[in-house]
Amino acid sequence: MDTHRDTLPPPPLRVAIAGVLAALAGVAAGELVAGLSRRLTSPVVAIGDRVVDAVPQPVKQLAIDLFGTNDKLVLLGSILLVLVVVAAGIGLVARRHLIAAMVAALLLAGAATLATALGPTTPLPLGLLPGVATAVVALPTLWLLVDRGRVPVATPAADDEPVGLVVPTTTASGPVEPDVGPTRRRFVLAATSVLAGSVLSAGLGRLLGRRFSVADERADLALPEPADVADAVPAGAHPDVEGLSSFVTSNRDFYRIDTALEVPQLSAADWTLRVHGMVDEERTWSYGELLAMPSVERVITMTCVSNEVGGGLVGTARWQGVRLADLLETVGVDPAATQVVGRAHDGFTAGFPVEAVGDRDCLVAWGMNDEPLPAAHGFPLRLVTPGLYGYVSATKWLSEVELTTFDALDAYWVERGWAERAPIKVSSRIDTPEPFARLGRSTVAVAGVAWAQTRGIDAVEVRVDDGEFREARLATAVGTDTWRQWVFEWDTTDVEPGRHQLTVRATDADGTVQREERTPPFPEGATGWHSQAVFVDG
Repeated sequence: MDTHRDTLPPPPLRVAIAGVLAALAGVAAGELVAGLSRRLTSPVVAIGDRVVDAVPQPVKQLAIDLFGTNDKLVLLGSILLVLVVVAAGIGLVARRHLIAAMVAALLLAGAATLATALGPTTPLPLGLLPGVATAVVALPTLWLLVDRGRVPVATPAADDEPVGLVVPTTTASGPVEPDVGPTRRRFVLAATSVLAGSVLSAGLGRLLGRRFSVADERADLALPEPADVADAVPAGAHPDVEGLSSFVTSNRDFYRIDTALEVPQLSAADWTLRVHGMVDEERTWSYGELLAMPSVERVITMTCVSNEVGGGLVGTARWQGVRLADLLETVGVDPAATQVVGRAHDGFTAGFPVEAVGDRDCLVAWGMNDEPLPAAHGFPLRLVTPGLYGYVSATKWLSEVELTTFDALDAYWVERGWAERAPIKVSSRIDTPEPFARLGRSTVAVAGVAWAQTRGIDAVEVRVDDGEFREARLATAVGTDTWRQWVFEWDTTDVEPGRHQLTVRATDADGTVQREERTPPFPEGATGWHSQAVFVDG
């Protein structure tokens, strides 16, 4: 018997809701399964990872420019929004073509399964599980909700049938609408149950996933005392000016730019670092073996290549670890090797010239500002290389170091069009006063930071409007691998009231003056003088 013979298709709103709820139920099931193992990834995050790898470089840069360190959250939100729209469309198709809608839903779940299965950290067949769970839950849920949303046809009652919901189709005054109250209540009950189950499943999955947090492990980990301790930052390195960046950036405030949509939670207990490639003898160190080696502590400023002129993707920290040069000396490097490639746990690669290992303190770091690396900044291990933008030199969640050549391997971002070599350009920034600040008639401290890692800063100059550049007072230098702070005392009684433009430029120890021409970050880092407007009161 055709169970739908005496029903009408559900109203469009109901089937759209059915599609969305079915998709959310599937995603929640995937989240729940992903929470069962450290090696599993939720479908939404897995799809996001594939999107990050596939989108063109201009789109990635636009996302960073618009959203900064919130770009990952925006991406995940966008994926969910697209999912809602597509799922609502599938629901509308199901209104009259349920089989076609089920096929479309199966294809959507198949895409999620493929995304989770292709994750570089998850082996088959384990990686299939979250996507399969999505399909197993989403498809029956769609069928159930569409069925619950159907409306009975209004037909005349036969003499030998109970009246119940059956009403005449027409009367003398015109057609009679079906009594949809009971079916509406039935659909609302089913939809509410699905929504509640989805919230509980997703929440439980997230709760299970917290078992893999490395927060407790980091809290219990005692770092060894470094054999070579960095000097304390002198008081003169940080002028007492309100609004000026702290000299050492806290771990909480340190910028984060990477390709990981979720911060990896990787235990140090079984972590190893493999050094291989063009070496005399491949070697693998455990995390404990590395910590037992004589370590060094260095204060180093790091800069992201995506940093715009005047941007905040730069920070200074006190790093602890072992010199990469010491590890390479142990394995022996083939003289023909030209590139050092750091490889993360998920296969991400970043490569820089071999000679950089010997002429600066390139660290395999495990400590940041006197504590184990935060998970977001690479725990258990990362590379820190002064003077090179992070995309070629600062691999987080470091699992391998490979010696190779630039001809043999293009690292992750180089494959996507960024420059192969990435020395940090001399740069400067105004921290205070803030843009469009209103200033009184007095002496105002204009202050900020300048950096040219491995060379150091020799001069900073400030210009008011189109006047001459005048030298700022430099704070005490900590080292060539850190930024240098500066202050310019501006007497605002010397200018007319109204809007004025402040501009800064720096000169490094090699005599290279910061370029005036503005260029975007792609493909080798932004250039240009930082300039901002302020207002002087009358």
